[in-house]
Amino acid sequence: MALVRLDAWLGEFGAPRETEAQASDVEGLLMDLESRYPRLRYRLRDEAGAVRRFVRIFVDGRDILQSEGLRTPLGAHAVVDILHSIAGG
Repeated sequence: MALVRLDAWLGEFGAPRETEAQASDVEGLLMDLESRYPRLRYRLRDEAGAVRRFVRIFVDGRDILQSEGLRTPLGAHAVVDILHSIAGG
């Protein structure tokens, strides 16, 4: 089981700030979260399934963009942090 931690903004869409998910990779984890918390759908990924530009996902502290992207494997005790960027001027 992976521990998933969402930032406060994403938590406003029905998911708890911390939850667990059973998945072998990040894509499976997102599918699990989106099925359990439908209001997260299209907040994390776009219509084509790509992670949104302002969403960052870290597995055990490492950005998945520096790894295998959505195919980044999850170990048995992985910690996944999902954050959104704040833009402004």
